[in-house]
Amino acid sequence: MSSRVRGKENARALAAEMRAKQAREARRRRIMLATGAIGVVIVIVVGLVLVKVTSNGDGSTTAAKPSASALPASVLKGVTAVPGAISDTIGATAATTVPQAIDAPALTSGGKPQVLYVGAEYCPYCAAERWPMVVALSRFGTWTGLGGTESSAKDVFPSTQTLSFHGAKFASDYLTFNGYETQTNKQVGGQYTPLDTLPAADQKIFDTYNKPPYIDSTGGIPFINIGGTYVSSGASFDPGMLEGKSRAEIAAALSDPTSDIAKAVISNANVLTAAICQATANKPADVCTSAGVKAGAAALAKGQKK
Repeated sequence: MSSRVRGKENARALAAEMRAKQAREARRRRIMLATGAIGVVIVIVVGLVLVKVTSNGDGSTTAAKPSASALPASVLKGVTAVPGAISDTIGATAATTVPQAIDAPALTSGGKPQVLYVGAEYCPYCAAERWPMVVALSRFGTWTGLGGTESSAKDVFPSTQTLSFHGAKFASDYLTFNGYETQTNKQVGGQYTPLDTLPAADQKIFDTYNKPPYIDSTGGIPFINIGGTYVSSGASFDPGMLEGKSRAEIAAALSDPTSDIAKAVISNANVLTAAICQATANKPADVCTSAGVKAGAAALAKGQKK
């Protein structure tokens, strides 16, 4: 057996192991929610007393006090302005888990394709997946209010450093982005406190497509729907890769194409970009026809389940 074949088999095995672990974590969280009804009631009561909830004007609500901190300019630049040469060099060499194509109505908002993300700040898999998501989306538009946070210190892969979509805005000529962090990384009464609430339309998308046959298990996060064309649930790479790294170190690693972090984050950003390009009719052309994104498109096609 050649080393290339062994490498591919090892990659598939690692991807399967990661998906299984994420599914176990999703089941564990559902069990905790099911058996913690009294705790949930307590959290709701405490939340009503301690947290003022404000309306965003679009049917969603947000806790009044943000849990994310402002990003330093160097971190923001590092994650939103990855040089095209680095993206092209890495291609999709470390992409093992890709979004899956679905047969569904187009997901749009304001006449543009919509990318929907649902996660939570305590979630370590969300913490990992936000890095390639921000890299990918930054190729289509600009961010304001993007913050920094970390996953729960009490979950697996504790205190994984990451970004937060809570309170962030994304402007693009090509697509819209609705990102929600449903809970913080802080607990009250044994439950993570609520943060963003999905408007009815996005909640319906989440409930409809975040389950088999569209994805492997029900209710996992992070959940991503790209234009009604592709969906994914869980992280596309192992969050353990970010262990012990600060946000500054992770962002800086993205400028080094030899680093394992850059390979993982940018490979999966190129795959996400390729999926988004299908929704935007390959616009902008300079992004969608780049060598790195073409490699992502090949990995995306190859990774579809039969």
